[in-house]
Amino acid sequence: MKNYNIFTLKTKAIFNWSSGKDSALALYKVLQNSEFEITYLLTSVNKEFQRISMHGVRVELLEQQAKSLGLPLEIMQIPEMPTMEAYENVMTETLTKLKNQGVTHSIFGDILLEDLRKYREKQLAKIGFEAVFPLWQIPTADLIQEFIALGFKTIVVCVNERFLDKSFVGRVIDQDFINDLPENVDLCGENGEFHTFTFDGPIFSKPIDFEVGEIVYRKYEKPKQEESSETACDTASPDVFDFGFWYCDLIAK
Repeated sequence: MKNYNIFTLKTKAIFNWSSGKDSALALYKVLQNSEFEITYLLTSVNKEFQRISMHGVRVELLEQQAKSLGLPLEIMQIPEMPTMEAYENVMTETLTKLKNQGVTHSIFGDILLEDLRKYREKQLAKIGFEAVFPLWQIPTADLIQEFIALGFKTIVVCVNERFLDKSFVGRVIDQDFINDLPENVDLCGENGEFHTFTFDGPIFSKPIDFEVGEIVYRKYEKPKQEESSETACDTASPDVFDFGFWYCDLIAK
């Protein structure tokens, strides 16, 4: 009887990396699975300020994350408050380039937002990509406890004043933070209540070294064109521009 060495080539995928906790946990789960080969971390960055879209984290810290994760980084340079057309053009150009390298799947850390998932799947299908959601529909109370139990460490870098006050920004997420959250706030900030920067955990070869800088308040102006992409924490809501955001600046050491 002949012996055959049978091995399966992994499916090439990009991972949509926001720098925060949901991305970190989703990536952890994907790396436990032998199905995918992560070819790139894909992150959108504000072209003018060189900070991660929505999170406000400096590119230098993003690059340190990618180095510690041992994964190549692909940055999409996005104008501030772009039209949906402009955003989608950059995305299509980037994904087409990656498709030519054999990439077929795009992985996200989304958990609950059905409309956002449908939008992603629709846009990706146009280019011939499939979307993957490792955390989909898992209760956020379970996810945040798993995140902490695994030894991940993350700091809150942006809060939406619609939901949270200044005191929550700049805090490391632990049990006290979770207990302090108001009842109307999702424990993972899935509705744009807060965003984070993950600086340590089982997927990192070493912690990201940074110091906490100033806390600043920013309010976005409503774009002249109606069709703008969601560059604030939650621009899907009609009154989003009535609320501002508290950001905690992190400075690479």
